Amino acid sequence: MPTARPRLLYVTDLAYPARGRRYGDEDVFLTSRLRAEFDLALCHPGDAVSLMDAFDAVVVRNSGPVLTYPEAYAAFRERAAERGTPVFNPLTGRGDMAGKGYLTDLTAAGYPVIPTVDRAADLHRLPETGRYVVKPRLGADSAGLRTVTPDALRAVLAEGAATGADLLAQPHVDFVHEISFCFVDDAFQYALYAPRPDRRWELAPYRPTLADLAFARRFIDWNALPYGVQRVDACRTPDGGLLLVELEDLNPYLSLDALDDGTREAFVTAFTASLRRFLAV
Repeated sequence: MPTARPRLLYVTDLAYPARGRRYGDEDVFLTSRLRAEFDLALCHPGDAVSLMDAFDAVVVRNSGPVLTYPEAYAAFRERAAERGTPVFNPLTGRGDMAGKGYLTDLTAAGYPVIPTVDRAADLHRLPETGRYVVKPRLGADSAGLRTVTPDALRAVLAEGAATGADLLAQPHVDFVHEISFCFVDDAFQYALYAPRPDRRWELAPYRPTLADLAFARRFIDWNALPYGVQRVDACRTPDGGLLLVELEDLNPYLSLDALDDGTREAFVTAFTASLRRFLAV
């Protein structure tokens, strides 16, 4: 049974060298606020399995791309399932938590996403363009991403299939800017955007329209997580529409340093309340 003050194991890699982001600063700030409500300890993702049994629940935050520690992550998932350990976010996510294959599923289902296929035989489903993007299904932080010509695209996918590389292909999309929508549980918290496409992590507050929020909520509803923090990343096309870039549901960086004080405090309040509800289940 949980103690009077629940014990949380907060999984983070404070030293992960994220490009344009400071994982450590964000998690030091968040844990400094959570200590008012919970007893908690921080640990590296590689240590989670050996420590998690001493805690009531595990919170996975800025732990870095799991492709850098696949064995430890697989062991963590297995241990959590065996012991019934509550994990925040729950390990049932259908977005980036399960790899980027969901982009092909959403494409086939007609969702507004950057069109994505994973087989050379399906390339006819992509719009014709002068450049295409090829990336690993299990990629993160642009690792392994390549831009190729139409003539090279089929050969690259065929080579990937032959070597087991498991690649995805998309048209190279020219966009006006990228927008990130942050949700706690199913409640929208804030949006940020990158006014300059070449500077992805120079973010500014963004006031979404009702249509923007309806777009983002479609993917939150599709993922159907009972609780947790999710980030819906989209790009604004020249015609004014939005296309999904990714649905980050494992350890989304929150860019709290880009928020004004009131918005940041509102997020902390919502995050803390979500954890309380999660622990009461």
